[in-house]
Amino acid sequence: MRKDSTLDASAAHYRKIVPAGDYWMHVVRQGETLRILDLEGNQAADTLFYNADDPAEHYSACDTIREQSNIYLTCGSVLMSNLCRPLLTISADTVGRHDTLGGACSAESNTVRYALDKRTMHSCRDNYLLAVAENEQFGLSKRDIAHNINFFMNVPVTPDGGLRFEDGLSGPGKYVEMIANMNVIALISNCPQLNNPCNAYNPTPIEVLIWGA
Repeated sequence: MRKDSTLDASAAHYRKIVPAGDYWMHVVRQGETLRILDLEGNQAADTLFYNADDPAEHYSACDTIREQSNIYLTCGSVLMSNLCRPLLTISADTVGRHDTLGGACSAESNTVRYALDKRTMHSCRDNYLLAVAENEQFGLSKRDIAHNINFFMNVPVTPDGGLRFEDGLSGPGKYVEMIANMNVIALISNCPQLNNPCNAYNPTPIEVLIWGA
């Protein structure tokens, strides 16, 4: 379901441009609103969430899909943790559908899906590993990298139960907005993928904005 936000970007207390292929890691406090903005359209934002007060609790695709009875996320969807507690609730969405199944690109998946010479290409998994290594204050390690959400990414399920990567449904200026149900660590890999059409083979910047409770 698509729904416009009532929030004014000029009133956000935090704004950050995340370059194509880079990562962003930040704490969003309970009651605050996080917006992920697709600046140029058709980008994919691979996102992880953790309980900032106990990072062993993290976003769970299995719990979220089961509780929503839906493999896609949109306005009204509640992002559940591995303890089946609400982490964030999507409060506005101008895209209408976000992927929970496609996972994050990695050296291994690039090799299997595309070719051996793609193994060394930069990936979302690389971004996650770099983020936890450069931000020790959050107490995370590579063991904490779980299944992620692919905001703006279009991964339809085929009639025979497979997955297909297709052009994104987003466009310039489209966004998804979430209210934090607890203090959360948000970790975004602004996908550097060049081998499938999740970002039109052309990674572009995104912007993140945060409003107070």
